[in-house]
This record gives sequence, C-alpha cells and structure tokens, in this order.
Amino acid sequence: MLPCEVLEWVRDPEGVEKPPRAVLADAVRQTARALAEKAPGKAVEVRVPPFVAVQCIAGPAHTRGTPPNVFETDPLTWLRLATGTLLVDDALARGLVDASGPRVAEVGELLPVISL
Repeated sequence: MLPCEVLEWVRDPEGVEKPPRAVLADAVRQTARALAEKAPGKAVEVRVPPFVAVQCIAGPAHTRGTPPNVFETDPLTWLRLATGTLLVDDALARGLVDASGPRVAEVGELLPVISL
C-alpha cells in the first residue's frame, strides 16, 4: 500500500503538497516493480525517470541500445496509472506517456497494479 501523502497527491495534485522526493521515489519504484512481478519478462521497458526502469511482459529480451518497446512517463502520471485514477488511453491521448513499439499497449491491460 502506498503512503497516505502519496495517495492524496495522486488524487489531487493541484491541491495537495507534493510528497518528499524519497517517499515519492519509493512509491514509484514499488508500483513499477509490482507491474514487473505481475507480468514478468523483458519485452517492454517501463521508465519513470528519474526513479525507476523495469522490464516486463513475456517475450524476446532486449540487451543492447534502445529497447523496441518503451513506455515512459513522469512520476505523477505513472502513479495515477498504477492506481487506476487515470487510464492509459487517456494518458496517451493527452501526451502524458511516450510509448513506442508494438507491445506497449499491453502495459495498459496490466494496470492498475494497486487498487485504491
């Protein structure tokens, strides 16, 4: 479970103070790693800079250079996706996620990883 201060910020980022960097980093890492545990593999790389990058979803592994399937977003957007307060299709339409590769849509099928 995520700390209350993170959950409150995810629900109301304009009205609630941003959590301390260490708390935010831990929440981002925890949820990204939960996705990797839910869908083990190395076909898609999920990046939430500056805190974490994980590989997930079964399929061919990538070992050098830029992976063919990359899903990248900022910490707030990631936490909103991970908790189900934002849908991947909406985030993509609003330009909040940089996604490339034929398998990145599968990330959306695996979210949320934490229910509120």
